[in-house]
Amino acid sequence: MVSLLKNYVNRIDFDSYEDFKENFRFQIPENFNFAFDVVDIYAEQDPEKIALVWVDDFNQEKRFTFLDMKEYSNKTANFFKSIGIKKGYNVLLTLKNRYEFWFSILALHKIGAIPIPATHMLKAKDLVYRIKKADIKVVVSIDDNDLINAYKEAEKELNIDLIKVTVGHHENWLNFDENIEKFRVDFKRPTGIDTTNNNDIMIIYFSSGTSGQPKMVKHDFTYPLSHIITSKYWHNAVEDGIHHTSADTGWMKAVWGGLYGQWIVGTGVFIYDYDKFNPLNLIDKIERYKINTFCAPPTIYRFLIKEDLSGYDFSNLKYITTAGEPLNPEVFNKVHDMFGLKLKEGFGQTETVISVANFIWMEPKPGSMGKISPGYDVVLLKNNKTVDIGDEGELSIKIDNVQTGLFSGYHKDKDKTDETCYNGFYHSGDTAWKDEDGYLWFVGRNDDIIKSSGYRIGPFEVENALISHPSVIECAVTGVPDPVRGQIIKATIVLADDYQPSEELKKEIQTHVKSVTAPYKYPRLIEFINELPKTISGKIRRVEIREDDSK
Repeated sequence: MVSLLKNYVNRIDFDSYEDFKENFRFQIPENFNFAFDVVDIYAEQDPEKIALVWVDDFNQEKRFTFLDMKEYSNKTANFFKSIGIKKGYNVLLTLKNRYEFWFSILALHKIGAIPIPATHMLKAKDLVYRIKKADIKVVVSIDDNDLINAYKEAEKELNIDLIKVTVGHHENWLNFDENIEKFRVDFKRPTGIDTTNNNDIMIIYFSSGTSGQPKMVKHDFTYPLSHIITSKYWHNAVEDGIHHTSADTGWMKAVWGGLYGQWIVGTGVFIYDYDKFNPLNLIDKIERYKINTFCAPPTIYRFLIKEDLSGYDFSNLKYITTAGEPLNPEVFNKVHDMFGLKLKEGFGQTETVISVANFIWMEPKPGSMGKISPGYDVVLLKNNKTVDIGDEGELSIKIDNVQTGLFSGYHKDKDKTDETCYNGFYHSGDTAWKDEDGYLWFVGRNDDIIKSSGYRIGPFEVENALISHPSVIECAVTGVPDPVRGQIIKATIVLADDYQPSEELKKEIQTHVKSVTAPYKYPRLIEFINELPKTISGKIRRVEIREDDSK
C-alpha cells in the first residue's frame, strides 16, 4: 500500500530546497483525527503493515501492526470510557517508553480527551504542580515504586483521590493490561457533540522548563499533519522503513519522531525502553534492528563518539538527524567519521514543529540549524524590526501565515501567551543570525546571552571552542556577575574518562579557547562536575547553574 501522505499534501516530491520552500502546501481535511484517519485506515487497507517495534533491556520484544494498534487502542478507549474519561478530560501519562503509551495516546485521541505526557522522573512536588495546573483527575503510569509513592504524596498534599491506572499491580491502582482485555476491539467514531474538530485541543505538553516553571503548551487536532515535514523532509523516513528517535515520551520529541509524521509517511517506529542510557546498548539495537533513519539529541552523539564502534555494521543506517540542543561542529565532524553520514540539524520547540532545518536536499554547514521550513514565515527581529544579514535577532514566526504546527497558546495562562505572541509574531526567546546563503546560526536563549565588557557573547560559540579540546565531553557556559566587566564567562565542564581535574588542565583549556576563538571569549572561571543539569529533553539547564552560583 502507498502511504497516506498523498492525502495531506499538495505534492510529495520536490527538486530542491527552493522548490520545496516555495511550493509545499498542506491539505487539511475537516475534522481530522490522526487515530481514526491514519492508524485505522492503515489497519483496514494494509493490516500487516508494521507500526511499532518495541524492546527493553530485559530481552523483551513486541511487534505491533497497524491492525494491532487499532484494536489495542480501541480496547483502551473502551476501558478509559468505563472509568469516566470523556471528551475534553485531561489525562496525565507517565508511561516512559512503554508500548502502552501508544495505546493510550491513540485511545485518548479517539475519545477526544487530552493526553498530557510527562516524564517518569517527576517528584511529588512536580506532580502536585502538574496535577493542580492541569486539573488532572486520571493518571496512567508505569510501575515504578518511586513514582507510585510520589503520586501518593501528591494526592495527600492536594487532598484528592485520583483515578489511577498502572501497567503493574499496586493497591488502589487499576491494572492497565488486565483491564483492556475485558473490552471489545471495536470503537465507534464519536458523533454529535462528542465529535472532535480541528480546533479542539488534542494534546498538551509541559514545556521543558529550562527556566522557570514549565508551561502547558496546547496543540490542536491538525498538529500531527505538521510533522509530515519532520518525518519526510528532515528525518528522510521512507515507506516501510524503520525510524528511531531517542526520546522519552515525557518530551514532545517522542511524538515528533515516534508517532505522527512517521506513521503518515508509512514508516515503522522503533522504541527502545531502556532503564539507564548506555551508548553501546543503543548502538547494538541500531545494528540488530536495522534502523534506517535515526534522530537523537547532540548529548547522545557526544557519548557515541567517545566509544569504539569499529566492530559494528551500520550499512542499514542511511540518514541521521539531531535536535534539542545546538550541534557542536566538532561533534558533527567526528560523527561523520564514525558513520560516514552527515548529521542534519533541526530547530523547533514544544510550541512549534521543525521550523528551521537542514532538509534532505541541503548540504549542511556544521553548526548551523539550517534553513527556514516551508509554511513558516520565520524572521529575526530586534526591536520589532527585521535584522540585516549577519546581525543577531530573536527567531520569530508570523502567526497569520501558519497553516498548522504552531501552538494555540499556553493553557489557562493568557498572560504568558500574550508575552510570547504579540505584534503578529510568536517570539521564540532564541537568538540567531542568518548568513548570506540563508542558513541560520544559533546564538543562545535570550536569557543565556552573556554581556561582558560591552560584548554580547552567546554560550554556544564558547562551548564549541571548549568541546574541541579532547578533555571536554560536555560543557555549559554561563555568565557570572562581575563588578568591573558586568559579567565574566564561566565554563562548567564534564571531563572525558582519561582526564582528572587540575589547575593545570584549567589553564590548558583556557589557552585552547583563546587559540580557536576570539580571546575575550575565554572562560575566566572553570568548574569540573560529574554531570550537567538537564531537562528530560537533554537541554542543559544553565539557569540551574546560575542559581547555584548565586547562592
